[in-house]
Amino acid sequence: MSLDELSTILWRERELLETLLYRLETEELILANGRARWVGRSSREVEAVLDQIRTTDLGRAVESDDAAREVGVPEGSSLLELANAAPAPWDEMLRAHHTALADITSQISTLSKLNRDLLASSIQATQEALLGIKDSMNTYTSQGSRSKGTDAAYLLDEAL
Repeated sequence: MSLDELSTILWRERELLETLLYRLETEELILANGRARWVGRSSREVEAVLDQIRTTDLGRAVESDDAAREVGVPEGSSLLELANAAPAPWDEMLRAHHTALADITSQISTLSKLNRDLLASSIQATQEALLGIKDSMNTYTSQGSRSKGTDAAYLLDEAL
């Protein structure tokens, strides 16, 4: 039964979205606490979950089309259209999936925006710190005149 298979893949998608939300919250904590050391690892973990979601999304499209044929609606119909055409208890189950997916997607969207803002702030702070180093490194030439810029090495705080 294709509705059963569609529901199974929707559960899988919900689990993956919950995992993505968890990883984004982890990334937010890392960014908010200035733990730059873990940003790359956290970003790779988010990308890994996104790859799994893309794969699952393809499977959902196939199962949705099978379910659409089963309930007599056109292929490519939305989850709500499938729910409206499906017999009980599938109609309520598909609506519940839709509500849960919409809710978690909204949370992911909000958290993603927050993380982008935190990253932008971190980049801006790093750039300002680097400009501060450049401007504060005035030295003197061998003739005693003031010289801007030098080829000397700088020690940077990794937390930047």
